[in-house]
Amino acid sequence: MDYKSSGVDIEAGYKSVELMKEHVRKTMRPEVLGGLGGFSGAFSLAKIKEMEDPVLLSGTDGCGTKVKLAMIMDKHDTIGIDAVAMCVNDIACAGGEPLFFLDYIACGKNYPEKIAEIVKGVAQGCLQSDAALIGGETAEHPGLMPEDDYDLAGFAVGVCDRKEMITGENLKEGDVLVGMASSGVHSNGFSLVRKVFEMTRESLETYYEELGMTLGQALLEPTKIYVKALKSLKKAGITVKACSHITGGGFYENVPRMLVEGTHAVIEKDSYPVPPIFRLLAKKGEIAEQMMYNTFNMGLGMILAIDPAEVDGAMEAIKAAGDVPFVVGRIESGEKGVTLC
Repeated sequence: MDYKSSGVDIEAGYKSVELMKEHVRKTMRPEVLGGLGGFSGAFSLAKIKEMEDPVLLSGTDGCGTKVKLAMIMDKHDTIGIDAVAMCVNDIACAGGEPLFFLDYIACGKNYPEKIAEIVKGVAQGCLQSDAALIGGETAEHPGLMPEDDYDLAGFAVGVCDRKEMITGENLKEGDVLVGMASSGVHSNGFSLVRKVFEMTRESLETYYEELGMTLGQALLEPTKIYVKALKSLKKAGITVKACSHITGGGFYENVPRMLVEGTHAVIEKDSYPVPPIFRLLAKKGEIAEQMMYNTFNMGLGMILAIDPAEVDGAMEAIKAAGDVPFVVGRIESGEKGVTLC
């Protein structure tokens, strides 16, 4: 008996690491100490000393059941972007700059080429957010997971000066809500998506005129990363008073998280275009409008609260970063919560 006969292939693990090295190398920042393969990832904090009151921010998340679609379509090179996005967007939402990321892949069987494709996507997400991929783990779970299945999660650490944290404490009536366009469903609500559409290769490869692509292409579109847009706003001297990353729970759960007591968010649903994938989901699944807004991002991946005098500058800064902004509502005085009208 040996480890391989029990279902764990150590040699495959070595090959996976070799195949992923070229992707990981592209994400390196000057602060990274050492290389891939150590027992821990090392990152210098020398630059943080320049801040008055540095605060570390962290985020951890996965891609949910979106990985099931990647498995069905046998397309694994973008799901890693989703894992990074879910973590670094949360850090950016608090005013932080992501510094580094670590991934965790659990699989039934280690297929080195597949693992390398997953990590390729993780590395791409890190490049989009200027974060270094400084470590990770690939764990084979024979007998616990089917051989072709895997799950992906990650952990990110960021930093900001305390005075630059986005806390919502100065939010007031009259502040303007600016939304940034999402790239689609992102990484939340896929358990409902999988109830609406048949999860077969044939179904996912079906072309829909209203989508302009196949269903699988629309659903696997990676989660938008907003780190550079938030950096662009900071560079332009724009103060983001409050920020909400629209993830699981949609508008009704996430928008109130950016508010302080005595403030109420009002969002106008017709102030921006809702992407066709959401209209198709609602139609095919006969999903009520409120449930759609309570589950999905409906075309807005992040919502910011900006002083009215800075809205024009904010719109330009977001566009300069390559994102698409919309003025979508306002802050009113009232009970903490959100109204969609």
